[in-house]
Amino acid sequence: MTILSMDACKIPPAFWRALEHVGLRPAPVLRLAGLPATLHLNPYARITTAQLFAFWKAVEVLAADAGFFHKFVNAFDTTGHQPAFLAASFAADYRDGLNRIDRFKRLSSSERFRHEEREGEFLVYKDWPFAVEPEPAISIELSFAFFVKLGRMGTGRHLTPARVEFALPKTDRDEHRSYFGCEIIYDAPRNLIVLRAEDLDRPFPGHNPEFLDLLTPALAASVKEIEAKASVSEQVKIVLRKTLASGRPDLADVAQDLGTSERTLQRRITEEGKTFRALLVEARQEVGRELLSDPSVEVEEVACLLGYQDTSSFYRAFREWEGVTPNRWRTLNHISRYNVAGPQPRFSTHLS
Repeated sequence: MTILSMDACKIPPAFWRALEHVGLRPAPVLRLAGLPATLHLNPYARITTAQLFAFWKAVEVLAADAGFFHKFVNAFDTTGHQPAFLAASFAADYRDGLNRIDRFKRLSSSERFRHEEREGEFLVYKDWPFAVEPEPAISIELSFAFFVKLGRMGTGRHLTPARVEFALPKTDRDEHRSYFGCEIIYDAPRNLIVLRAEDLDRPFPGHNPEFLDLLTPALAASVKEIEAKASVSEQVKIVLRKTLASGRPDLADVAQDLGTSERTLQRRITEEGKTFRALLVEARQEVGRELLSDPSVEVEEVACLLGYQDTSSFYRAFREWEGVTPNRWRTLNHISRYNVAGPQPRFSTHLS
């Protein structure tokens, strides 16, 4: 049994750090996207393509900045790049780096990179097998920007693509021309970045085979290791954490999500000395504490996100868990909207 389905995407921790660095807190983004408010706290969390697209749409709305992709890509220089990008930057050359990015993307996303090489050009485009709508513009911009950034970081040269094609309406987007430094085509049949084939063979002076020998196997094995170590109970709780807000998930729903039968799942839970009801309570306790630790989330919202029909039911349950009310728990744990640099906005609609 596995916690991963074919349509499974992960948002790396580095993305959350960079997002906060440019002024977007995770809670408002996740709320607008309709995603679990604690998604950013679970490094093993996986979401569907549709949920990932909803996340990027929320980022677009809250950022409200055509140049956001540029600021976001640069933020990683301060907050730290994700391991896959770091490994790619120590590759032998630009082509090797792109291949490594593609390889590790397959471990963490249903997104696929396709490429064609012809007449001195290297065409790269993206494919989302499970998508039912176009990929959000910010997601496309960031992917292409990271391709270019990898080439520039790795070679130490200000490389520019031959051209970039966007399946977006033609508008005055100076930010695209400024960052990519090449011809930009809009209303194209598909989103496409065209690199110069000669650039792909440019060596990366920082190539470090010893470092790659250490890092690459660890990255490649990371997902399998997570799956192998996760007990059935842990996997059940991961699913419950994702689905609490939709109401009270039952055993059949979880079994379907994990790709097994209800009877088999029940037997394996029992073998671990657990019950489904107890796991549901544990999941609610864990998520409840995490949500209450975020001062921007109201108690009424916590109750809703945990699947309770009304706030009073949540209060009764929480008192059974902790012996105090949610508000008292926040007081005892010194959690307040005013505990960091003054009052915090509930919902930011611009970059600070």
